[in-house]
Amino acid sequence: MTPLAQAQVVFRKELKDAFRDKRSLYSILIGSLFGPLVTGFMLNTVADRQRQIEEVRIPVVGIEHAPAMMNWLRQQAGVEIVKGPDDPESAVRERIEDVIVVVPADFAKKFRSSTPAPVQVIADGSRNDSRPKIQRVRLLLQRYSTEIGTIRLVGRGVSPSIATAVLIEDVEVSSAQQRAAAILSFIPMFIVLAAFTGGMQIATDSTAGERERGSLEPLLVNPAPRGAIAAGKWMAATFGAALSVLLTTALVLVMLRYVPLQELGIRFRIGGREVAGLLAALLPMCLMSTGVQTYLATFARSFKEAQTYMGFLIMVPVLPGMLSALYPISSKPWMYPIPLLGQHMLAADVLGGKPAPLWAFLLAGAAALVIAMLTMRMTTVMLQRERIIFSR
Repeated sequence: MTPLAQAQVVFRKELKDAFRDKRSLYSILIGSLFGPLVTGFMLNTVADRQRQIEEVRIPVVGIEHAPAMMNWLRQQAGVEIVKGPDDPESAVRERIEDVIVVVPADFAKKFRSSTPAPVQVIADGSRNDSRPKIQRVRLLLQRYSTEIGTIRLVGRGVSPSIATAVLIEDVEVSSAQQRAAAILSFIPMFIVLAAFTGGMQIATDSTAGERERGSLEPLLVNPAPRGAIAAGKWMAATFGAALSVLLTTALVLVMLRYVPLQELGIRFRIGGREVAGLLAALLPMCLMSTGVQTYLATFARSFKEAQTYMGFLIMVPVLPGMLSALYPISSKPWMYPIPLLGQHMLAADVLGGKPAPLWAFLLAGAAALVIAMLTMRMTTVMLQRERIIFSR
């Protein structure tokens, strides 16, 4: 029997054991559901906040001091003006109200004399959920101030354009797809995370788990090369990781159909070509992630120790997404052979509708494969050491 056939035998054996183990199934399922659920929750939460500011209720203290401004606010779409509480600062501090507008008693006097009339906007800047509402209230008051200022200039025979020294015109060079991809840049991070979590349980149980249970020794007694045994275990873990990536990608695409992206100002289209590019960029990560996991789990003396290593390893795929969010960078050729970073940049290009060359996919995939082969070679060497096999 050839080493490849022997590796396939180990692969089928480990895969059968894995799917009999509920922990492996839970690992694949949870790893696949985590990204889509978090993505759906985040986008729907933002959409809910967007709907909340479309229908805004503004408590006002001193409504009688600015009747004209109150009438103007009531005419705006989705705005309701109500009488504010007697102690507005306490009401906001105790989170009874999100924002309260206070009109002082001398507002009308200063307004009639064409001097700046003060209006207080009482809010709690530490509350993230109230920021959209606070921003809209401030924008409404700024619009009213601008309109009154324009009317005053026209009434004095002065063109309002004199107050505008510089006219700024925005010229957007990016496409709607690219802007949407920048907002949805966390999706590739969740798919890469699935590549790390999907095969983790299989890689850990088939090495450190068998070593702890004492079932690794009988397996190594068989007349099969250590490399074939290591490859079979790696292939089983890679299968679980690839399955998790496919499930995560499919669930994310389904989830995006039910998220009101239009309400967020996002125009996003993803078809078969984009899905194929996304999988071509991210599936090779399964080779590398499971290779590293198999090596670390073989090195560990116990299943618990292996889980500790995996806990630190799971933080690695989050780094490129965090760095790209803090320091936005565009893809460069030198980035593609860097593991994780290359896959992240390729996925961002695919989602943004930016065509990436074929050699970029090949280079990123080859880099992941090289690391997988190196870790498999190190795993094979460890399986030949008696200290690794018998020390428990």
